[in-house]
Amino acid sequence: MLSVSWFSVASAQQDASVDTDQAAKQEESLWQAIDNRDTPQWWKDAKFGIFIHWGPYSVPAFSKVGAYSEWYWNDLANPKRGAHSLVKTFHDRVYGERFTYPDFVPLFTCEMFDPQQWAEAFEQSGAKYVVLTSKHHDGYCLWPSAEADKSWGRPWSSTNSGPGRDLLGELTDAVRKTDVKMGIYYSLYEWYNPLYKADVDVFVDQHLIPQFKDVVEKYQPAVVFSDGEWDHPAAKWKSAEMLTWLFNESPCKDEVVINDRWGKGDRHKHGGYYTTEYGAGLPNGEKPWEENRGMAHSFGYSRTERFEDYNSTETLVLMLVDIVSRGGNFLLDIGPTADGRIPPLMEQRLAEIGDWLEVNGEAIYGTTPHAQTCQWTDGEQPQLKTGNFRVKYDVTTFLKGEQQGVARKEVVYTRKGKTLYAIAGLLPDEKLVLKGIKASPDAVVSLLGVGDLSWQQAGEDLVITMPKLNPSKMPCQHAWTFKVSETVGIGYNHGS
Repeated sequence: MLSVSWFSVASAQQDASVDTDQAAKQEESLWQAIDNRDTPQWWKDAKFGIFIHWGPYSVPAFSKVGAYSEWYWNDLANPKRGAHSLVKTFHDRVYGERFTYPDFVPLFTCEMFDPQQWAEAFEQSGAKYVVLTSKHHDGYCLWPSAEADKSWGRPWSSTNSGPGRDLLGELTDAVRKTDVKMGIYYSLYEWYNPLYKADVDVFVDQHLIPQFKDVVEKYQPAVVFSDGEWDHPAAKWKSAEMLTWLFNESPCKDEVVINDRWGKGDRHKHGGYYTTEYGAGLPNGEKPWEENRGMAHSFGYSRTERFEDYNSTETLVLMLVDIVSRGGNFLLDIGPTADGRIPPLMEQRLAEIGDWLEVNGEAIYGTTPHAQTCQWTDGEQPQLKTGNFRVKYDVTTFLKGEQQGVARKEVVYTRKGKTLYAIAGLLPDEKLVLKGIKASPDAVVSLLGVGDLSWQQAGEDLVITMPKLNPSKMPCQHAWTFKVSETVGIGYNHGS
């Protein structure tokens, strides 16, 4: 819990008599306290979560392939956007030039939305937390927000327009009947909010802060995934003030986890965990991190995306395995339809990931990275490129590639104390040699879903004899986990 004495600092920060240098020092002090707050253990143990992008943009459900459909309004209205011409041509042809983005709201009906069915699908996927877009950059709220309706000068919440339902509240209630945690995505800025366009400071004081407190107090999210921070520094958004309140006074102050998107230039600098988007994640380090992406190219549902644009279940499982081995969490997005359905292909992917986790989950949940995150085969090792946004990373090549002269990750490691897990993307024919791994003489080596295996210690290496496996009785698909119940002489530090 953060010290309550910081509230005097936050109050002083608002005092016009405080000079700029002093305000900057106070801002730095607030962030130091926020950054020093330990990320709650439940999130570190969870490893796998479900992201949901859903709103009026789900009606046109249109984007340039490779782009985000939830940016439809901005693509339509902003000629500087690369997809503007394509989106405007589509929009004018299908809806007409006089049809505005707010006209989509009555068509965002959600009549097929069954929160209980969604919650069951999330639980069966093996996910441990859910993050719903309570409000994206269009400002439309999926809960009753007085601030939204007032600043927009029209009904701009899901309870008094469109669905006529508290979508966030219904899903929160359903998810909390399972063992899955419920969180929210929340955009700081709103593209075309009249108040935001007129005066950012007034928008922050009269809209952003009271609205943020409202959604937190009503729904007590376990995660707050902030976004849309890039227009202004954190001091302009008064992010430190909001987060100090969140960690001291809010009803979810002890459980809640935050990301790093709270001000321009602050990603991988401030917050509870660092984020990457459509990338490779980050190397293992001291700060928790999370990779978030859609199953295809868009977060929101996009009707332009075809089957071949979607990652296979195998690829998604390999992403999860590789990310967790490097100390990260994986937040995988679904984009529901405007009538409230999870598209069947997305639902299938979730179910198949859940099938894999049912067998191998103990090698994922509650684990930490091994000192050596993977074991490479012989050959030239591909270089891992990391960054905040859209970093190309072919995880299948890294874990299953068999190109001559190019190394692949023969296994990736996770561990729980002295228990080591080695997850292989390809099964060896006869022997698996784990180099530099020493098992206790009393250790049991097993293949999860199969049973105990024969093994021997050959100097510094552990040699595991492969079982004879009937293809029709394979425990799972895509990747397989070897468990060493007790290792000795191995450092448990978080090396990269």
